[in-house]
Order: sequence, then C-alpha cells, then structure tokens
Amino acid sequence: MHDYSVVIVDDHLLFAQALENLVNTFDNFKVLYQVNNGRELLKQLEAEEATPDIALMDINMPVLNGIETMHMLNKEHPDIKVLALSMDDDEGTIIKMLRAGAKGYLLKDIHPQTFHCALNDVIHKGFYYSEKITSTVLSSLHKADSPEVILKDREIEFLKLACTEKTYKEIAGDMFLSPKTIDGYRESLFEKLEVKSRVGLVLYAIKHDLYKV
Repeated sequence: MHDYSVVIVDDHLLFAQALENLVNTFDNFKVLYQVNNGRELLKQLEAEEATPDIALMDINMPVLNGIETMHMLNKEHPDIKVLALSMDDDEGTIIKMLRAGAKGYLLKDIHPQTFHCALNDVIHKGFYYSEKITSTVLSSLHKADSPEVILKDREIEFLKLACTEKTYKEIAGDMFLSPKTIDGYRESLFEKLEVKSRVGLVLYAIKHDLYKV
C-alpha cells in the first residue's frame, strides 16, 4: 500500500515534533522531515530528490512566512499540496492563504481524527475545508453536474472585491453604494451560493476564477 509523504513547516519545535509523531501513527502517511520556516523548506526541496505529497505549514513564521512560501511553492513546486496550520482563525488570514493556493486550512486545536480525515481529503479530493471555515458548497468543487449559478455583473464585481483585504465599508465606497446595499449583496450571495461566510465566497470565486480584480 502506498505511503504518502508529509513535511512539516513550523518554528514551534514541540508542536512540530508532536505533529510528526501523530502523522506517523496514521496508515499510509509518513513524515519525511521538519523545517522551521519557508526558506528552509525551499532549500530542502532543492536538495532532496523526492517531492513530498503534502506540506503542513504554519503561517506565522520567521524568515519566510506561510503566505510568502505559498507563492514560491506555486512557482517552483506546484504539485505539493499545502495544508495551512495555524492558531489564527482570522478571516483575512484564511483568505490570503487560500488565494495563495493552500488546499486547506486547519486550526491547531483540531481533533486528531479530523486531522487524519483532512490528510485523506487532500490526497483523494485535492482539498480540505472544515465546516467551521465554510459550508456544503465545497462539495461542488469536484462535482461536474452541480447546478450553475447565474451571477449579475454587480454581484461579480462585489465577489471580486470580497476576495481582497478591503472591508465591506471600503467595498461599498469602491462600488459607490451604501454599506446597507453591500450588506444586501453579501446576504444574497450567501444564500445563492449556499455559503455561510466571506471565506465561502472566496472559495467559490477561486473555483470559478472570479477572484482577480
């Protein structure tokens, strides 16, 4: 049975060691090595012949953080599936990592069983997003027969701006609309796209290549 290789990118050594021990208890998964930051990962990837299947990556790291590392990996090692790991459930941080190409986002207090499911999902489905991060719309990422949603031009404009770091108030200013009208766009899209959060909007936009302003 094939073993999937994992690397851990995290500057918290105790956590990284505990994570390696946990991953190595799972069937079909094996940790190749740990590194402290993104720059060490890139150096290790240059030196190693084998490319890992999954990188478990912290976001807040010295030297080269998770988001910066993601951009580098997209250019040089696009086949590596990155699962972001963080104590931070800030919406803006999650959106940055997903826009940069992460295949999932895990909080460090995740249950080991859920963590195991996340590793399997990334390998077999190509992504993992928890219920806390978004909702059932993500099943459409791999459903060719999912019903097509028709968006109006202004809804698409709002969706693209929602993928940026702008606040809803700033988006209202850019679209020359009142904050109340923007709230209406947001709630309408939540219902139309079956998502529960701004992160859900961003994931939909990424899937349909609507996130570039």
